[in-house]
Amino acid sequence: MQKKLANGVIVIFGASGDLTARKLMPAIFSLYQQKDLSKSNIVLGVSRSEFDDESFRQKMQEALLEEHPKEKKAIDKFLSQVFYQQIDVYKDEGYVCLQKRLKALCKTHKLEHNFLFYLSTPPSLYYEIPQHIAKLGLNDEHDGYKRIIIEKPFGTDEQSAQALNAHLLQHYQESQLFRIDHYLGKETVQNLLVFRFANAIFEPLWNASHIENVQIYANEAIGLGSRAGYYDQNGAIRDMIQNHLLQLLGIVAMEPPAKMDAYSIRNETLKVFQSIRRFKSAEDIKENVVTGQYQEGCVQGVCKGGYRDEEGVAANSTTETYAAIRFFIDNWRWHDVPFYVRTGKRLNQRVSEVVINFKATPHPFFSQVQKITKFKNQLVIRIQPDEGIKLSFAAKEPGSGFKTHEVDMGFYYSDFAQKSMPTAYERLILDALQGDNTLFARNDAVEACWNIIDPIIQYVQKHGKSLLSFYPSGSFGPIEADKMLAELGHTWRNPSSVFKQKK
Repeated sequence: MQKKLANGVIVIFGASGDLTARKLMPAIFSLYQQKDLSKSNIVLGVSRSEFDDESFRQKMQEALLEEHPKEKKAIDKFLSQVFYQQIDVYKDEGYVCLQKRLKALCKTHKLEHNFLFYLSTPPSLYYEIPQHIAKLGLNDEHDGYKRIIIEKPFGTDEQSAQALNAHLLQHYQESQLFRIDHYLGKETVQNLLVFRFANAIFEPLWNASHIENVQIYANEAIGLGSRAGYYDQNGAIRDMIQNHLLQLLGIVAMEPPAKMDAYSIRNETLKVFQSIRRFKSAEDIKENVVTGQYQEGCVQGVCKGGYRDEEGVAANSTTETYAAIRFFIDNWRWHDVPFYVRTGKRLNQRVSEVVINFKATPHPFFSQVQKITKFKNQLVIRIQPDEGIKLSFAAKEPGSGFKTHEVDMGFYYSDFAQKSMPTAYERLILDALQGDNTLFARNDAVEACWNIIDPIIQYVQKHGKSLLSFYPSGSFGPIEADKMLAELGHTWRNPSSVFKQKK
C-alpha cells in the first residue's frame, strides 16, 4: 500500500537546465495529475539564471505543453504551485536567501519543513550545495525530513567516489541520500524482482545448473547529441556500464533478500558486486573486453558520419563508443556462467534487454525432426521499448509426426492500455518523497562498482589505440564482440525492433 505523503517542498537546483524541463517537471506534473502527490506539495526551482516566479512558470509551461498540448488548464493549475529563487550557488548569502524563501513558502502554504533537494547540476556542485545547505541546518530532520537526490556520475573512479561519499556523510545520514539511476526506475527492471521471487517456476532454474549465459545490454541508435564534451572524456564504460548495466546485473544475479525492503535488497546486490571476478592482468582484460568506435554508416536508412567527425571530438580520439565485457560471478549460484554486458552508440536501433539463455536439453530427442539442433529456451526481459517479458520454447504443430516450431509466450505492458506506465523519474521521485531508497544506489555499492571497472578503464585509456575496434553506424557493433562470445560457443541475441509480434 502506498504511503500517504507528507506535505513539503521539492527544491530543484539547476532548475533552468535541460533535465528539469525535459524530465523532472513533466514527471512531477504527472504525479500531480495522478494524485500521487499531495496538492500541498510545492516546487521551488533554484539556479543562477535570471527568472522570477512568472517567467520561470512560462518556461516550464512551454516544456509541459509540448508533451501535453491539450492540458493547458491543468498545467496552469499545477504551475501555480511552482516558484523560483535565483541564487549564486557558490556564495553563502545565496543560501541564506534560499532559507528565508523556504520559511516564507512553508508559512504561506501551511507546510511542514519537509524538503527534497534535487541536484540537477554539474557533479562539481555535489560538494558545494550539500555543504552549504547543511551549514544552515537544512540537513537537520528534527522538524521534518531533509533528503537529497544526486544525479550520476557519482565520482569518476573509486577514489573520487569514496571522497564524495565521505564528504556527503559528514553532513547527512545514508538514509537521506538518494543516488538516482533512472534505469532502475523502469517498470520492467522492477518487475524482475516480482518475476523471480513471486513465481515458484523460475527461481529453481535461476542458477548455473540450468542457465548457459546471461546477456544484458543497452543499445542506442543516436550519436552524441550535445554531450560531446562530457562523452569524449568518459566513454561508454563510464557512461553506461559502471552504473546502469552493473546495477541491472546486480538485480538479475542477486540472492533472495531476507525481506522485501531497501536494506535487504541492497545488501544482496552489493554481495553480487563483491563476488564479480576482478580482472587481475592485462591478459584478463584483453580476453574479456571489447571496445569499439562508430564510423560512417547508415542508421535506419539515414547516413551518419563517424565519431571523430562529431563536433567537439578530437580527430584522433580513442574514446570508446561501444563496449562489451564478459563478467563471471564467483559464488555457488553462478559458478562459470558468463554474464555478457554491452552498450554502444549509433547501433542499428535503440533497445535494452536482459536475456537469459538456458542450457540445451541433455538428450536432443526431437533434434532430427525439428532440424533446429541448436534450439535452447530463452527468456527475454525487454526494458525498452515495447516493454515486456517473453519466453521461447518448442511446440509441436497439429497433425501427424513431430514437426515442431519455436514459439513464444509473452507478457506485454502495452496490453494494459487502460493504464499508462509511469516514467522512471516519476517512480523515483515518488520513492524519494516516501523515503524508499530501494531503487537508489548505496554508497558501498557505488564504490564496489568502481572497484570492478577501474582496472578496465585504466587499461583502455593506456592501450586504447591498439584495443579499439571500429564498426559502421547502423550495425550491431564490432565483429570482435561476436568472436568473444564464439570462444565459448555463444552468440548475441540481436533483436528486431518489434518485440511483440502481431497475431
